[in-house]
Amino acid sequence: MIETRDVRKVYRRGAVEVEAVRGVSVAVGGGEMVAVVGPSGSGKSTLLNLLGALDRPSGGEVLVDGRALSTLDDAALTRLRRERIGLVFQFFNLMPLLSAIENVALPLLLNGTARRDAERRAGELLERVGLPHRGGHRPDEMSGGEMQRVAIARALAIAPKVILADEPTGNLDSASGAEVLKLLRGATADGCALVMVTHDPKAAAIADRVLEFRDGLVVSDLRPAHARSATGGGPPTERGSTGAA
Repeated sequence: MIETRDVRKVYRRGAVEVEAVRGVSVAVGGGEMVAVVGPSGSGKSTLLNLLGALDRPSGGEVLVDGRALSTLDDAALTRLRRERIGLVFQFFNLMPLLSAIENVALPLLLNGTARRDAERRAGELLERVGLPHRGGHRPDEMSGGEMQRVAIARALAIAPKVILADEPTGNLDSASGAEVLKLLRGATADGCALVMVTHDPKAAAIADRVLEFRDGLVVSDLRPAHARSATGGGPPTERGSTGAA
C-alpha cells in the first residue's frame, strides 16, 4: 500500500549537508500497523513527511497505492493527500474555530462532498470514536484525549488507503493514550496501512512490526511477540535498512 525504494533526504544548512534519511527501503501492506521508533533526530519524522507527500525525497522513490510520487505535480500530490492519506498529529491540528463535527467534515468538503452528506459521515465517525455528544463543541472545550479522537475521526473521513500518525499519544495521559491506540489499531481492520512514529513503548507493542531508526537508517525490522503468535510463531523477523517487507 505504501513503499519506499532507496529513499534519501538531504537538508542543506548553509554550506553543510545533513543526510536525514539514507537509502531506506520499506513497504507496508494494507491492514498492517507499523511503529517507527528511535532517538530524536534519527530521521523518523522526516520519513513520515516523505510518506505523506509533505516533502520530496532527494533521491529514491515513494509509492502510495501503487503510484510513484515523483510522477505527480504539486496539484496531483495535493489530491493524493486529500483522497488517500489520513494524518494524525501529536498536537491534533484541529481548526480552533470549528466544532468537532465541522473539523471531521472538513476533508470531505474540500473534496467536493455535499455539506449534508459530509456532516452525516462526520456524525457517524464521531459515534465510532465515542464522541457523538461532542459534535457541537470546539477544540478548546474538549480534553486532549477527545481532541485526538476527533483528529482520528477526521483522518478516517476520506476512507484513506494510508494513515500516518506522528506521536499520536505524546500529549495524552495513559488512559486517553490507550483509547487512541485502540482506535488506530481498529482502523487497520478497514484495510488501510498505518505508519506511526512513537516514543511510547505501549504504542509500539501493539504494532505488527517495529522499525528502529538510527542515523537515518532502519537498523531493525521486528515483529512483536503478539504478532508472531498470531501468525504461527517463529523467531523475531529482522531486516536491514534495504529490506522491503
